[in-house]
Amino acid sequence: MSVPASRAEATTSAGDPSAVLSRWLREVADGEDLAPRLLRLSDGRVLPLPVARWAGPVDAADESLMVRARGPVLDIGCGPGRLTAALHRRGVEVLGLELVESIPVLARAAGAPLLLGNVFGDVPRAGEWGSVLLADGNIGIGGEPVRLLRRARELLHPGGSVLCELHVGRAVPSGQVRLEGLGTTSAWFSWAMLGRRGLPEAAAAAGLAVEETWSAQGRRFAALLPV
Repeated sequence: MSVPASRAEATTSAGDPSAVLSRWLREVADGEDLAPRLLRLSDGRVLPLPVARWAGPVDAADESLMVRARGPVLDIGCGPGRLTAALHRRGVEVLGLELVESIPVLARAAGAPLLLGNVFGDVPRAGEWGSVLLADGNIGIGGEPVRLLRRARELLHPGGSVLCELHVGRAVPSGQVRLEGLGTTSAWFSWAMLGRRGLPEAAAAAGLAVEETWSAQGRRFAALLPV
């Protein structure tokens, strides 16, 4: 999950989503994984956030995604960068893209290439990426899945694929969400949670088609191809 970076003057605020997530990632990296870390939806529901998994090593579900990735790979919203780091160690050409400098610690430690920036801004090698990754719910970036998928399609070469992770569970409309933990509440920000039922329509609107969906360790993924 890659939350939006806020204005520079707000980066030290306890309510800034990026600052909250950065602190949580540091905490779990130090072995503290007891406090609740939740995503509050606009309808009042809360969902647990697997922060420790994001900051940890790749698992079997991640492997199921990475084995389908053909280089060069762009890992959008790479977060701490476990996928970027793992692909780099295996000799796959990969670039991790992240908004917040303090977050991609795993990728940086592995010496993997990183770009600090916005997926809707300037991205190198546009139209040449073999695979674009949207893992850990990053299909929700900006709260507009069609816009994000359309941008991902622009970044692919004609034979490339978008590999994305989908929401599992009840449908969730796009809207405002916030991070909540013990004594911590972030500001609201725009997010989306796209599930398997809504994927074909969103993909088609972005000029993509669903090639494959699969599940692994309770997580759900999809591969999308340009049409």
